Amino acid sequence: MIIIGLTGSIGMGKSETAKMFARLGVPVFDADATVRQMQAPGGVALPKIEETFPGVVKDGHLDRDALGKIVFGDPSAKKKLESIIHPLVADRRIEFFNRAEAEGAKMVVLDVPLLFETGGNKAAHKVVVVSAPPEIQRDRVLKRDGMTEEKFEQILASQMPDDDKRARADYVIESNFGLDHAFRQVEQIVRDLEAET
Repeated sequence: MIIIGLTGSIGMGKSETAKMFARLGVPVFDADATVRQMQAPGGVALPKIEETFPGVVKDGHLDRDALGKIVFGDPSAKKKLESIIHPLVADRRIEFFNRAEAEGAKMVVLDVPLLFETGGNKAAHKVVVVSAPPEIQRDRVLKRDGMTEEKFEQILASQMPDDDKRARADYVIESNFGLDHAFRQVEQIVRDLEAET
């Protein structure tokens, strides 16, 4: 089974690209969705987050803004949060791999925003980076609810530069030419990898 690591900086179109792989029948493990599920009310990560960062869980709900204020700009707090989240995500990823293999999948996608930054690329046979010019990225991100220039710059600072990601990729999907163009690129990648299996 071929493991495809899918990544891209904020606003590059990675989530849309993951949906395209899924449309083609490729199982997708969405790391962000897994984290959100673990941090939702009743989620497995909440008790440990509250224990480590008292006051960020209120009435069973994670106050993301409060947690963000603690961990953004504080590398030690960020490391503590990652030490809670990453092992839980790794367990879910193993379950996903086992299920996909049992179902006979020829390939799977690991949709991980910080694939290189967290070393997740080591688990992948091929890496696909979704990319767009910086001005398109900025425009997309600043249209999001609650996003500010400052938040955007903080997020960019925590991510590997796009040029570095592109240089380390097996495939680069250019997301600035529309969804149809991106989908054709995804189809070609799937065809290429099917030929390898």
